[in-house]
Amino acid sequence: MRRKMKKPMATEPLWRNGWYRFARHQPSPNFGPRPAGARVDLIVVHSISLPPGQYGGDEVMALFGNTLDWDAHPYFDSIRGLKVSSHFYVRRDGSLWQFVSAHDRAWHAGASHYRGRSNCNDDSVGIELEGLEGGPFEPAQYETLISLCAAIAQECPIRHVAGHEHIAPGRKHDPGAGFEWPMLQRGTGWKASFFPAQVREADSI
Repeated sequence: MRRKMKKPMATEPLWRNGWYRFARHQPSPNFGPRPAGARVDLIVVHSISLPPGQYGGDEVMALFGNTLDWDAHPYFDSIRGLKVSSHFYVRRDGSLWQFVSAHDRAWHAGASHYRGRSNCNDDSVGIELEGLEGGPFEPAQYETLISLCAAIAQECPIRHVAGHEHIAPGRKHDPGAGFEWPMLQRGTGWKASFFPAQVREADSI
């Protein structure tokens, strides 16, 4: 009696409608459509913690979901009513959250200009790292960030990576001096031309 061959299980796609398979999904209402014909070729790295310097809570997720209790901490009064989002958020332990589809326009960059274009929200993917502006980040965060950047490049034609400080100089200063750009460049294996001139290493490719 011949035994039936089992059909191979279908592999779940890495992306589905701009949502990354290996992130926890918490959709934010703070997004909109990208302009017609937008070429999403930029990744913007940010840092955030709420309240500043305090880690491990759910305040960032609440901010992106418009559910933050503005009266829970004195600092929150300074950002009361703010409606923002990022595509991704990497916590100190390396865990990954996604709030907006990579196909949509998240509200992370604000007034900005880079690679000859303004309004970087239109054609970028924003990644927030849980951390303090100018402070250090954890090895687990770099590990997640590197793998995430590689995955985004499979979904979008990425050719540039920059910090919020590079696309909004003088107005923004994150992720700041504590972020190890050479580690990100070496981890992705991307050419120096992908990175801002002030942080790039010489091409080794």
